[in-house]
Amino acid sequence: MKQRTLANTIKAKGVGLHTGHQSVMTLSPAPVDTGIVFRRVDLSPAVEFPVSPDLVRETMLCTTIVKDTPTRPAKIATIEHLMSALAGVGIDNLYIDITADEVPIMDGSASHFIFLLQSAGVRLQEAPKHFIRIKRHIHVQNDKGSWAEFRPLEGFRLTFSIDFDHPAFDQTAESMTLDFSSTAYFKEVSRARTFGFMKDMELLRANNLGLGAGLHNAIGLDDDGVVNQEGLRDKDEFVRHKILDAVGDLYMAGHPILGEFVAHKSGHALNNELLRKLVHDPDAFEVVTFSEDEPPIHYGSSKILM
Repeated sequence: MKQRTLANTIKAKGVGLHTGHQSVMTLSPAPVDTGIVFRRVDLSPAVEFPVSPDLVRETMLCTTIVKDTPTRPAKIATIEHLMSALAGVGIDNLYIDITADEVPIMDGSASHFIFLLQSAGVRLQEAPKHFIRIKRHIHVQNDKGSWAEFRPLEGFRLTFSIDFDHPAFDQTAESMTLDFSSTAYFKEVSRARTFGFMKDMELLRANNLGLGAGLHNAIGLDDDGVVNQEGLRDKDEFVRHKILDAVGDLYMAGHPILGEFVAHKSGHALNNELLRKLVHDPDAFEVVTFSEDEPPIHYGSSKILM
């Protein structure tokens, strides 16, 4: 199992879900062991954000990375859907240049990002892929009854449960388990869109959030159910999107995880708290490679170039 980057550079343009800012995002190949590096190229000098759990400083409704500069903190918001797509395709090394403070939301899922990555092509690199293997149980929780944990497992499995008191959730699954592979990720969760309640929009916009949101890039819920004319893409789209978010949040570790992630009503804040607790405990994990043996996570092989 080798490290992966893109075969070609590719660009996309879009609007940020919360800021409403337009941006151009350029995805470019990166050398072995570079990792995933965001770069705010609209700033002078450009500010680099090598992904790390410790860069996540804001988690209200999205995952936002922050880097201190001599003048003021630089931010990039809503990175979780792109990070989720990178995990799904198995990209290890990549430069992400962006001209604003938020990743474009596209259609509210990871599917457009996956299309970009596959269109650029994936190139295998001459170095083994690194994995973070969970060695012992790690648990976090908050005072609202939400919790998340890692458990040892030779593979990558995610189990997520939700609990919303709303008519739209009466006919949908409250929990889901995904045994991770590219095929399972693409099929089960990549097209699941973000969602929100229409009654919250006025408050969100008063706090400069949701300024780019609409029914073209999110599922809207009123008091009775789903507002979108086309309805849901899948009857279990809500919990599937929560798993999509978790895949992206956990990929902030910098490498794919070998272990089991189990969570109940977790969000970006708890996902990041769990990841920080893991990486700051040297006894809880080890970094491993599978240069000769068959790895316990399988990635699709379409459009891969040697």
